[in-house]
Amino acid sequence: MIKHVLLILLLIVMLVSPIQVHAGSFGDKGTPGVPGQWYIGESPESINPTKAPLIFIHGLNSSSRTWWEENDMYQVALQDGYETAFVDLHGTEDMWTNGALLAAKLAEIHQYFGKDLVLVTHSKGGIDTQSALVHHGAHAYVSNVITLSTPHYGSQLADLAYSSWAGWLAGIIGGRNAATNSLQTGYMAFFRSETDHHPNAKINPFFTLAGTSWGSFGSSLYWGGVYLSSYGQNDGAVTVANSRLPYSRELAVGRWNHTTVKEGHATFTTFKPYLTSEKSLFSMNANANIQSKQEASSQIVRGGPLQAFGKTDFFHIEEDVTSVTIDFLSDEHFSAATLHGPNGEVIPANISYLNDGIFEGAYHHLYKLNQPSPGEWHIQTNHAKGNAYLVTASIDSSYDQAVTLDITGTAKQKIAIKDNLQPPPSKKTTYRAEATYTNKHGKQKSRSVPVTINSAGELSLPLKKEGIYTLTIDMESETKKGYPFERTLIKSVYVDQNGKLYE
Repeated sequence: MIKHVLLILLLIVMLVSPIQVHAGSFGDKGTPGVPGQWYIGESPESINPTKAPLIFIHGLNSSSRTWWEENDMYQVALQDGYETAFVDLHGTEDMWTNGALLAAKLAEIHQYFGKDLVLVTHSKGGIDTQSALVHHGAHAYVSNVITLSTPHYGSQLADLAYSSWAGWLAGIIGGRNAATNSLQTGYMAFFRSETDHHPNAKINPFFTLAGTSWGSFGSSLYWGGVYLSSYGQNDGAVTVANSRLPYSRELAVGRWNHTTVKEGHATFTTFKPYLTSEKSLFSMNANANIQSKQEASSQIVRGGPLQAFGKTDFFHIEEDVTSVTIDFLSDEHFSAATLHGPNGEVIPANISYLNDGIFEGAYHHLYKLNQPSPGEWHIQTNHAKGNAYLVTASIDSSYDQAVTLDITGTAKQKIAIKDNLQPPPSKKTTYRAEATYTNKHGKQKSRSVPVTINSAGELSLPLKKEGIYTLTIDMESETKKGYPFERTLIKSVYVDQNGKLYE
């Protein structure tokens, strides 16, 4: 009886988990998540020669497990008659390292199946895939590519991780690595310049999907959605605008978040018509990505080590704010982390949870207020000073577009800040700017470089070394009613070996 039960359990495990293959040799044992391993799924009951084998590519801080653990994508593909394979890449390496590795694995998988493959990719996996196809010659093994919420133009959350305010926290939790570094919007602009005009760029048709949901309040993607809302519709990790490619076909923008967009029941039928070994013919979208050179902010950002008595730095909220969502991100979970307002308000966090994205390993403490009192706010914890934290206050008010960055004089390495406060402030606006430098591979420790701002509100950038410069600009002014007005602008730019600036 026991033997029969064990046999049944073994069969169940075999049905729901792909068969492991390591570098093309079969039968090896190991654990999913080892870079360079790939797995063959169960064979469907009958193999249709018109259906391409589907190769699934995971994203940042992930592994091949993401396609079959708490996800029905593998089962949906299998039940629909598709052969499948799953590749493990480095979760924390850039697109160049992962692109080279993936190209080698695709050659092995193509030899195994004997026909062209369709790649189904999630998040950064789509960028790693394009690197493999365009820069490492793997286009010969592939027909079509599906990208599910891939940040083709980077993610502003990666910029935030390299801002001067986030440095203390990111340094402790390991939030800065080659993968996150490569997803900064400035570096992705450079990647696009190296990729989009390459002779191999348009050999394989690309089909994109994007999401507009963040999940419910307090869900793992909610905070990212609130932060990214300044940049447009998003799925809690990637904006819709940044998920597009100008020479791709956008199949759908749906009510998916960054997790559900890769679930089989949610999106498989949307991209199923393009899962063929023949390259699909298509017309490009009319809404091809046109990146704005102007950045607006409705955020206040603060961070560093907690001050005496476990306090954060103070920040100010102006009058007539409709609502504010405040996220206190820390390297530890605090049982008592209260928000303190100008009129003696003491507000506990609405919810706390562990982050699993770019700031993986940090803890969120979320507060949402309607019509908050104008004045000085801070967060107090039950710990002594020293813990690392990052506070983002996302403000919904009539001043939402009051401060913008206009990147115009890139040849002269100057960036203009525009103060659009209406009515005009009663005192002169002041700015404080810092730039964090990281080399293009993310291997060199980030460091601050000097930035100056002249009376016209122009930043002069001493960008002499090739690499990524993440700008953190804090603006302080005063409303007509005399309340302090604060905003933070964060933007990355890339400078190549010839001094050309990409943003």
